[in-house]
Amino acid sequence: MENNDRFLGLIESSIHANWEKPVFSDYNGSTLLFKDFAQKIAELHIIFETINVQKGDKIALCGRNCTNWAVTFFASMSYGAIVTTILHDFDGESIHNIVNHCDAKVFFVGEHVWDKVDPLKIPHVETIIAVEDYAIQKSRSQKLNQVCDNLAIVFKEKYPKGFLPSDLKFHQEQPEELALINYTSGTTSKPKGVMIPYRSLWSNTKFAIESIEFVKAGDGIVSMLPMAHMYGLAFEILLSVAKGCHVHFLTRLPSPQIIMNAFEKIKPTLIIAVPLIIEKIIISRVFTELNKQPTKTLIKIPIIREKIFAKVKDKLISVFGGHIIEIVVGGAALDTEVGKFLSRIRFPYTVGYGMTECGPLISYDYWETYRAASCGKPVDRMEVKIDSPDPQNITGEIVVRGTNTMLGYYKNPEATAEVLGADGWLRTGDLGVMDESQYIYIKGRCKTMILGPSGQNIYPEEIEQLLNNTSYVAESLIVERDGKLHALIFPDHDAINALHSKESVDNLLKSEIVNVNKRLPRYSQIIDYTIRAEEFDKTPKRSIKRFLYK
Repeated sequence: MENNDRFLGLIESSIHANWEKPVFSDYNGSTLLFKDFAQKIAELHIIFETINVQKGDKIALCGRNCTNWAVTFFASMSYGAIVTTILHDFDGESIHNIVNHCDAKVFFVGEHVWDKVDPLKIPHVETIIAVEDYAIQKSRSQKLNQVCDNLAIVFKEKYPKGFLPSDLKFHQEQPEELALINYTSGTTSKPKGVMIPYRSLWSNTKFAIESIEFVKAGDGIVSMLPMAHMYGLAFEILLSVAKGCHVHFLTRLPSPQIIMNAFEKIKPTLIIAVPLIIEKIIISRVFTELNKQPTKTLIKIPIIREKIFAKVKDKLISVFGGHIIEIVVGGAALDTEVGKFLSRIRFPYTVGYGMTECGPLISYDYWETYRAASCGKPVDRMEVKIDSPDPQNITGEIVVRGTNTMLGYYKNPEATAEVLGADGWLRTGDLGVMDESQYIYIKGRCKTMILGPSGQNIYPEEIEQLLNNTSYVAESLIVERDGKLHALIFPDHDAINALHSKESVDNLLKSEIVNVNKRLPRYSQIIDYTIRAEEFDKTPKRSIKRFLYK
């Protein structure tokens, strides 16, 4: 196959074309050129050869966004290994579950994750390497330390003329070949790993290259979203590397001030964002000012209103660095009022739709033709239909089919069969309609999954299982209230009475929630709770009737 028809071919071609341009920078840190990127990949390949990594072996990767995370990701795939990406804010138990479940042979771990990892609980991992400096934390290879200590010498022996563009040799993948496993969750002992084939990575990246034409080689991109999440990975990283852009990693928790400073310094033309970032700026800064006098009165006068809106738009463009051509919002629903306002002032934003199982793209539209409240139109090589007798007017489940879809869930044929039919149609679990021009409008979710503030997938059943396994909770239900997780709890009164304690039920449950939260990522922690006097209503199968509780 031609390079243009292969994902790794797109990356290889971009490295050749942009050899002397910058590719990655850590926040206030060092910068790699594309040629340095290529050499670091080759150095990791030497390490993989030393520890006998074979094509198809699994390499797990868990750490905060940084240059070495990206280098490790591309080095693993270009070697022919299968990457398993893990969100760094998972708790230790979840990380152990995932590393074991995916059969990882090598584990690259970030310094902020290392404190949560117990090597004894991942016994099948042969090698553990620190992401930040590639220091060896565990190895069964006697030769590895020797090679790493003398890597510059070993590298020079292999490439005596220095590393040249002609030395760049990537794995020749097949479209249906498994490229990476992305875990949407890991809290239970049966985590769900989405198997993304190379055709999906190629199709998503190819579409982004062709549809986001204004992004040029050398443009700066701010990486705010976790690379272990497909949304951030696909469009802040894969697109950027394939286009020859310069990615800037914030490398720390991205506070609003750090993000704004980065925009001002880097002046990106494209921003990939989750709704929370946009909503905070509009609601706290713009709506507050527009509701003050005399602006609140003046805005009712058409001519003055247009001038005010023009100034607001210019100010927003400036907030995002001054050179922004488009902001793509995804990962969760954008506040309706915010969306209407942005469309009203002709701010260059659009809303895309996708899911991890599609690597992630399902729909998108350029901001100038984007229809407010929609999430765009089906992307190239993807079909979308609404499982409804009248798809334009009657809400039904959104089902999709095409090049972007996953192979299935790793070692979980039952879960795969529930969503992926033999005919290739994937049930998204989302409800929506599609108009005559194929714009998709999401109306809700028929799954129980809750989307976190930064687009993370939150599975309430997993939190409920942890709660129900505590001493004083008989039943629980996790619901979303005002954007936060709220637990409805029916206490185990028998256990509480047997305790013969003067401690109140409220304090006992509060203590249980504190302990459960310690086992959960920050974005899926319980913020508040309500104690129920009666059991939940149930179906004949004894399942809680979720639709009765909000």
